[in-house]
Amino acid sequence: MTPQVVRGGYPEFVNFDPGAPKSEAFFVAYSENSFIKRTIVDTKELESQVGQWPVIWVNIEGLGSSELLQNMQRIFKVHPLAMEDIISVHQRAKYETYDDNFFLIAHMLEAREELVTEQVAIYAGRGFVVTFQEGPIDATTPVLERLEKGQGRLRRLGADYLVYAIIDGIIDGYYPMLENFGERLEDIEDQILEHPDRRTMAQVHVMKRELLSMRRALFPLREALSSILRVAPDSFSDDTMLHLRDCYDHVVQITDFIETYRELASDLMDVYLSSISLRLNEVMKVLTIITTICAPPTLIAGIYGMNFKTEVSPFNMPELSWFFGYPFALLLMALSSFCMFAVINRTGGLTGNLADMSKTNGRAGNHDES
Repeated sequence: MTPQVVRGGYPEFVNFDPGAPKSEAFFVAYSENSFIKRTIVDTKELESQVGQWPVIWVNIEGLGSSELLQNMQRIFKVHPLAMEDIISVHQRAKYETYDDNFFLIAHMLEAREELVTEQVAIYAGRGFVVTFQEGPIDATTPVLERLEKGQGRLRRLGADYLVYAIIDGIIDGYYPMLENFGERLEDIEDQILEHPDRRTMAQVHVMKRELLSMRRALFPLREALSSILRVAPDSFSDDTMLHLRDCYDHVVQITDFIETYRELASDLMDVYLSSISLRLNEVMKVLTIITTICAPPTLIAGIYGMNFKTEVSPFNMPELSWFFGYPFALLLMALSSFCMFAVINRTGGLTGNLADMSKTNGRAGNHDES
């Protein structure tokens, strides 16, 4: 069922997707010297803490509990248009401001059997941050650990710096994926050079599809961060904007890596086709050489197979009447084949092609054993 929002601005007009994962939520409230973390069973405790701390952060994983999400919309005055984008997953990354509040949609990645992309939405204002995560991929764990340990500047600064830390954690999740892509491209390149087959090409196609998914997730985020830097929310300090510019630089860097890997994947397809063509040419050369060597005996056998009668004319194959005519024909065939072999071998045609095929087969055998 596709979630829908009827324009009205009230929580009761929001229809949630019953097939979405059940929501699990916690909230964190902290100052420079104090920190509490609570699992949200009902929202009464959360409401009692709002306004009592410099920063309150609510994290919701799974979008299947309509009552909880409606309460979040009511407590933090989440705009209905933002709520529509939150519950309608697979949105394009975007940035919006609603009055003094900040809204961003980004995408997190995880490498399982195939690349998985999940949406995370951040709604923030003065003194609060609410994150809505689509599923089990969690980019907020490192931020939570830093808050619990009181490390760095996170506890001393406001909600705007927490927003930066969450965005930075999402972007950092792309780097392991890029390292994985680089290693896979090297392995696939070795396989193509040693033993090209259709399975290798299937891996290249999968990689190109995954890189395209990363590109679709990251390019809009680049635009969103650029919009934040152009039109900064009033609640964001200059220090936070400086760190967000660093996030933007990282996104540009990752984008360049993605484009480079996509080009390498395309080049690998060309290398595969060239390798297959080269192997086919080697086989054709050897077969051509063998055919060339066998041509003279075939010609001689064809001539002696015409069965002319020597009784009619002395020019009609007098060898048929010779006592050693048959051995003479066999010797002539062997001698002509040997002469062709010697001429071809002297030019390096036969031994060179056989050596190339032997090396290719040897590499393929070693690859299969490994």
